[in-house]
Amino acid sequence: MRYLHTMIRTGDLDRSIAFYRDVLGFRLVSRSDYPDGEFTLAFLQAPGDSGNDGPMLELTYNWGVSSYDLGKGYGHVAFKVESMDAFAEKLRARGHDFSWGPGKAPNGRTAIAFIVDPDGYQIELIERADA
Repeated sequence: MRYLHTMIRTGDLDRSIAFYRDVLGFRLVSRSDYPDGEFTLAFLQAPGDSGNDGPMLELTYNWGVSSYDLGKGYGHVAFKVESMDAFAEKLRARGHDFSWGPGKAPNGRTAIAFIVDPDGYQIELIERADA
């Protein structure tokens, strides 16, 4: 078994692609319209991942749906960053900031922070001192 992707729904596909590409440094791998089903899929890959069959983030836009109730069951996706300070500079330069942190995880060795994407999804950023 191998991890392939995580799918999240978006109310504005172009806005979400721009956020993940321009703010987080993801690479757009593919974007496909499905007129019969009235939806568009975009697959993005995080910096540091390689190959078109590696782990992806799938953004799904259902035509005509501009927002979703995220509910109480969803938690977050997490990504490793090499330097929380460098990431903070990049984030702020693009007009964004952390929604929480950075702070230390209970183990005391890991710096963590959270940001929120344009649709309200939580993203955890992790910098491990031993990584």
